[in-house]
Amino acid sequence: MKTRKFGLLGKDIDYSFSRGYFSEKFKAEDLNATYENFDFQNIELVTTILNPSAQISGINITIPYKESIIPYLDELQEDAVNIGAVNTVKFEDGKSIGHNTDFYGFTKALKPHLKAHHKKALILGTGGASKAIAYSLKKLGINYVFVSRNPDFNEMSYHNLDEDIVRDYTLIINCTPLGTHPNIQQKPQIPYEGISEKHIMFDLIYNPSETAFLKQGKSKGATIVNGLKMLEFQAEKSWEIWNS
Repeated sequence: MKTRKFGLLGKDIDYSFSRGYFSEKFKAEDLNATYENFDFQNIELVTTILNPSAQISGINITIPYKESIIPYLDELQEDAVNIGAVNTVKFEDGKSIGHNTDFYGFTKALKPHLKAHHKKALILGTGGASKAIAYSLKKLGINYVFVSRNPDFNEMSYHNLDEDIVRDYTLIINCTPLGTHPNIQQKPQIPYEGISEKHIMFDLIYNPSETAFLKQGKSKGATIVNGLKMLEFQAEKSWEIWNS
């Protein structure tokens, strides 16, 4: 039987979760498949793996290419269109089709922690991942505001955040890379004094398992959630898409 090839497209991704996760999965389930990192310094190189001659069955996309890969794809599935970012590509009938499973993974990881008072959210960061988070929150009926270093007309600046705003927005999601290993002392600059036991602090980062952002929330009694479950859920959804 022919070996199926899968991989992760990104930049500086030696740390990546996906390669280890899928390699272990393939071994545990005795699957004839491989998973490798496509660590490209610029997006133009993606044509080498989108080409049918590369014989790749599916790829995941991570920072910084979730948005910039879109022009290189043949089609986008509806969720990817609505979100404006792609993290999974399936090859079917000679075409590359972009999907987004980030919103699925986030929704499934967040839902067990939600309570009735979680009606307003701050999304820290405005990259490709944050778009999937916003899409998920919209589907959950949770109002949200993006917080950015360079805000546009409908975003909030970190400088404008105060303790009262943080107190009012009881769900805060870190979509920035601040705090990722090895820079584990870094964290988004928000008024942590406004955090209480009513808050959920969700960090898309999974390494370290407890970031400086989450430690601040924990010290205030907040519910804290890292990005590991989200990654596992979105990875399984990718696998389902590749095999459908």
